[in-house]
Amino acid sequence: MRQRVFELRNAVLRQFAATLAVSSLVILMGIGLMGIGAASAQSGTPAPDQSKAAAQPADTAKDAAQNQRRTDEFAEAAQVISGPAGNPECVWLGRRVVRLMWRDDLDTAFRHLDLYDRFGCPGGHIQAAFRCLTRFGGQIDPKVAETLDGRVHACWINPASQPQQAAAAASQPAAPASGNAQPQPAASPSPAASPSPAPPK
Repeated sequence: MRQRVFELRNAVLRQFAATLAVSSLVILMGIGLMGIGAASAQSGTPAPDQSKAAAQPADTAKDAAQNQRRTDEFAEAAQVISGPAGNPECVWLGRRVVRLMWRDDLDTAFRHLDLYDRFGCPGGHIQAAFRCLTRFGGQIDPKVAETLDGRVHACWINPASQPQQAAAAASQPAAPASGNAQPQPAASPSPAASPSPAPPK
């Protein structure tokens, strides 16, 4: 009989301890939440929901502009490039492969190239676009992603494009002044002056 009384008393004590622990936890959480709310009200920072609501329209407009730009680029590529290299999936994957190759991320570029090949896109167009991109290497700012993206797209559309300085230099000698003019021999460079020995002391 005593054993049953002890068991009953232990069960009641366990139940009381569990109830006390749960109620203490609830009270502590309530105090903690009130402290956080009071701290954010005192600091003047907006609640997270308000800042998200304010940032959402700006992000939506930015995403819409980016999607429109991509659509325009795909339409331009389809008009300019004949064949499968102008298909949107080839443009998207091909430009990505060229960009990854430029950034020396060759493992990822090869994985994308495998997918590019599976869509039946021409591998020669990637080679020509990358060759074009290397000609414009000095004009690409590594800190500004738009310069690389814009140049990759321009090289994808026209892989034969040349930088302005090289194109201007190549066009000048090609146009002679008159049809009867004889080509002039190149002037030989004058020898460099040798330093004279110092007089003995």
